[in-house]
Order: sequence, then C-alpha cells, then structure tokens
Amino acid sequence: MSLKFSVGDLTIHRIIEQETSFVPALEMLPGLTPEVLAENRGWMLQARALDEQDVLLLCFQSYVVTTPHHTILVDSCIGNDKPRPNRPKWNMKTDDTYLRGLNAAGFAVEDIDFVMCTHLHVDHVGWNTRLENGRWLPTFPRARYVFAKQEYDHWFEQNAKAEIPPFADSVLPVVEAKRHELVGNDHQIGDHVRILPTPGHTPGHVAITMGRGKDDAVFSGDLMHSPLQTLYPELSIKFDVDPAKAATTRRSFLERYCDTDTLCCTAHFPSPSVGKIKRKGNAFVCAAV
Repeated sequence: MSLKFSVGDLTIHRIIEQETSFVPALEMLPGLTPEVLAENRGWMLQARALDEQDVLLLCFQSYVVTTPHHTILVDSCIGNDKPRPNRPKWNMKTDDTYLRGLNAAGFAVEDIDFVMCTHLHVDHVGWNTRLENGRWLPTFPRARYVFAKQEYDHWFEQNAKAEIPPFADSVLPVVEAKRHELVGNDHQIGDHVRILPTPGHTPGHVAITMGRGKDDAVFSGDLMHSPLQTLYPELSIKFDVDPAKAATTRRSFLERYCDTDTLCCTAHFPSPSVGKIKRKGNAFVCAAV
C-alpha cells in the first residue's frame, strides 16, 4: 500500500487514521438504487470500497505535502479525546495511530508550517487540537491554520445557535490561540498552493491545488467519498448540504482534471486513495497510480 507519492517538486505522504466500514451504501447515497449497486458490487468489493454487507468502506486520512518552501498538512482527520457519541469508532478515541503515522512519514508536529482544511466537518479538523491539562491547544504549534472564510462564517453562525462540538473543540481553540487565517478563494501560499472553490458538500467547501504554475496535485476533500461517485457523478451523499450543487461541482471538477497528469488525492477513497481521473463513457474513473 503506497503512502508516499512524488509529482513535480512535491512529495505527498498519506497519514491514515482509520480505514473502516462507515454507512450502508444505499443509506449514504440516497439516489443509489439496489440495481445500480448490484451492477457495481463486484469491482467495489475488489477495490475494498464496499464490504460483504454492502456498507461503504472509507479511509480517514490527512495528507502531508512538502513543497520547496513549506510543509503543509491537508485535513487533520478525527482526533483523540473528542466526544463524538454518534460515531462509536471516533468517540473519546485515545490511540496513537495518527501521530505514529506522522512520525513514520518523518514528521514531528513542529514541522508543519500550514494546516489547510478543505472544510470544517468533524473528520477533517480533529487533530487541529489536542487535549493538554484539560484544555484544547493547537496540535501543530508552529503552524498557521488556513480556513476558508465562507466555511468558517457558516459554522460560526451555526455554533452561535447551538454548539457544534467539532467547531467548539477543534476550530475555536485555534482561533483563540491566534494561529488561524481566514482566507478568500483567491488565496495562495507561495507559488505552489492555491484554493479551488468546490461548494455543495458544505457552503464554503474548497479543494486545494498544488504545483508550481500548474496543478500537479489536487486534494479533493469531501467532493466525493466513494469511487462510485466518479462513475455516477450525480450521486450525492446524505451529508451534502446542497446535493444538487455537490453533483454539479463534482462533474465540473472531474471534467477539469480528466485525462491530465494531475494527481487526485481523495480524502476517503479506499487505499491507495490517489489516482488520475480518466474518462469512461459519459463518466470517469480515478485510476490508481
């Protein structure tokens, strides 16, 4: 299983926290029919995208990317010690899998210059903070945490009405520590890192593109969760705030990167999770590299 990829002058490491069954396919993708699932079951089982009970298998991971100038962590996964009663596998977790994975890739928490979140859902912000002496402190003490302003404003407003635990324990403490930057869609870091607006899953969801002068790699976040969604881009998941917008965004993203050399680094596809988008009829596949 490949955990390291090189493209252009980037080196990309996958830091896996969990690769596990998540939600039944027919529940996760409300537009999916039993017939379409049956047609695709064979290759999905083989790709470890589905288990024998028709439950989707997802990878929960971060990417650490070294550019010639910076070390950037994309999406900080699930985290430890966080109350997540709706998700038993995430609730009050205390394992060392994530930090061990980071160390195995050759990184200490002090090495990260920027943490970039594609959006602020629970499994993309968890390691933004860790519990120390009863307080949530930034896990990556030297890093600037980059949040899309539209995304941040949305959750800030929701949290003001009723506490959103991942926002309260994994985002606000970073803001209180003054380690954050709220950025627009034109934001760049050096000559290697850019933001690509990809709304639909959340109002301010972004993908992150990297490479000097061209997109050598793109980090797609929750634009898609299962390789089934490259074959059927119209299939949106039940957690998308705007399923129709998510479907339109997904197809235009797949068109943009189709038959190019850009490495598509997905948040949740089964290992190896990284591939190149190829056309297949009126749809697409993410061909593993």
